[in-house]
Amino acid sequence: MRVQSSATTPVAIAVDSRPYRATGTLLAALGVVAFSLTFPATAWGLEGFGPWSLVAVRSVLAALIAGACLLALRVPLPDRRHRAGLAVVAAGVVVGFPLLTTLALQTSTTAHAAVVVGLLPLTTALLSALRMGTRPSRTFWTAALAGAAAVIAFTVQQSGGALTTADLYLFAALLVCAAGYTEGGRLAGVMPGWQVIGWALVLCLPFTLPAAVVALSYEPVALTFHSVSGLLWVAAGSQFLGLVVWYRGMATIGIPKASQLQLAQPLLTLVWSVLLLGEHLTVAAPLTAAAVLVCIAVTQRARG
Repeated sequence: MRVQSSATTPVAIAVDSRPYRATGTLLAALGVVAFSLTFPATAWGLEGFGPWSLVAVRSVLAALIAGACLLALRVPLPDRRHRAGLAVVAAGVVVGFPLLTTLALQTSTTAHAAVVVGLLPLTTALLSALRMGTRPSRTFWTAALAGAAAVIAFTVQQSGGALTTADLYLFAALLVCAAGYTEGGRLAGVMPGWQVIGWALVLCLPFTLPAAVVALSYEPVALTFHSVSGLLWVAAGSQFLGLVVWYRGMATIGIPKASQLQLAQPLLTLVWSVLLLGEHLTVAAPLTAAAVLVCIAVTQRARG
């Protein structure tokens, strides 16, 4: 902090915002790490649950956690003007993305599904520009496009370049999730990020609870270590805690810059896929990782 004063001018205080931005970057990065485990955890969950049961039950469990936090802290209901935005977050992040990606993972590997995450940062930045009027610099867009191209090329090469019916689910998931991220990032500027996802989850509870009851009555359930662990992670880690730090990070450093941190998410997912699912990586992985990290560094330094 630097203080300057004189006899004829008021005291001026200049506050260094770099620690604040660093905290926001760290929070967004923690969200990316949490999200990178979503696909492997979903694959584990599908070993014991049907796709509809897994999505409905994870949403119910996450809503119960969020509701307990909201009640314990006596958080008042959100203003009426924010409820439409919360509905967009609920439709995109709570229901749309989990359901569409879970359906895709029935026939797709986690490596192939990671292509949607490679495209998500660019799509989020585009929707943010349209929704909020942000105008990142040309350097920012160049680095973002280069990073997205690197991730897409890598993930497509991993899947053999073949498009399947699961890709329809993945591309639809990409659009609804980007909309949810954009609206959630905007709302996190006027209310705490954890309340954004918390109220979105609670908003869905009247629909997800009966859906879970119906799905569990029709789809067989096998409670194993993998299935239960996968369910608990996607509910508590991906659906609630990860989004809490993610929305707070976006509110701090801005949606376009935070979204570019997700360029590292597909590569992290591939690492978890090796460790947890026994999948194999090619020698292209470290080269792509280096290229993506360079792009992330450029986007974080570029000024809009």
